[in-house]
Amino acid sequence: MEVRNIHQFIEGFQRFQSKYFNGDDPLYAKLNHGQNPTTLLIGCCDSRVDPALLLDCDPGDIFVVRNVANLVPPCNESEHQHGVSAAIQFAVESLNVKRIIVMGHEKCGGIRALMQGYQPSRKIDFIGQWMRIVEPVKQQVLQQLNLSSESEQNRACELGAIIMSLNNLRSFPWIAEREASGEIALHGWYFDMSNGALLAYSPRSDTFLPMVCPLGIPHPDTQQDISG
Repeated sequence: MEVRNIHQFIEGFQRFQSKYFNGDDPLYAKLNHGQNPTTLLIGCCDSRVDPALLLDCDPGDIFVVRNVANLVPPCNESEHQHGVSAAIQFAVESLNVKRIIVMGHEKCGGIRALMQGYQPSRKIDFIGQWMRIVEPVKQQVLQQLNLSSESEQNRACELGAIIMSLNNLRSFPWIAEREASGEIALHGWYFDMSNGALLAYSPRSDTFLPMVCPLGIPHPDTQQDISG
């Protein structure tokens, strides 16, 4: 079983090689000179929600940051290492991206653990410390939806975490300045895994609206509402 899995990856690379390194104008002939993505996407490290696969992107199209529960921490100038914040700064200041998408998803394991009351199994615990970023959203959900089902509460927290991350992005001065001048746009997306749909946060209505419906039919009103 293990050997077959390894061969699966090797064969996958061979297909990748054939697609992007063959032909008269192979993509990596250009990418070897540098990257120029217009979009930073902050997504979850869940194996089911690879952003490049979901959005059918070629290499070089999006600059991706993935972490547990697709969270953005608030800007913090402490001396600790800040991998997510460093990647965000690089994308904005060095790559000059024009938009940032925070992309959450249904059935997020990190959010589920938070909502169920995560208990670490060892003294050194990075998961619990990381998920504390979204603790205020959890408390708000439990207060407002105290009679709702567990799945409804989890979904509400998944959506609320996206909005919180968008607000945390604005705590970085190099983002706040560019958003105010119209140089960068912030978007919150949600992958409805059960239905194969894509939802987008609409600041105008303060809710998530369908952008691509389950049957793959674009929703023109929503796309106009969140375009940028």
